[in-house]
Amino acid sequence: MESAEKARQITAIAEAKQAADIVMLDMSGVSNIADYFVVMTANNARQLNMLADEIMRSLKRIVGKTHGREGSADSGWMLIDYGDVIIHILTQEQRKYYALDELWEKAKAILRIQ
Repeated sequence: MESAEKARQITAIAEAKQAADIVMLDMSGVSNIADYFVVMTANNARQLNMLADEIMRSLKRIVGKTHGREGSADSGWMLIDYGDVIIHILTQEQRKYYALDELWEKAKAILRIQ
């Protein structure tokens, strides 16, 4: 599966599971960390955990295992690394604190779902 297709699949899962403020960032030309970031907001720790689990479960069938998973629902943030696509799931409080949208403002927003 190509990077863009993978990122769009993640975005679709997040939208179906009611994540808020979902953005797919094209990181090419901005960073060599990954091709895409998908950033989303969870309403609470329970939803954060559910989003991470559902994304990993769905992608396991398509692309296999992740390169890693960091953070926890209790901390208010999680990062799931698929190499070419990195997923950031944050509570509203942590999203404001880390300000990833501003940090990576030079990245092109391919898709934004409020």
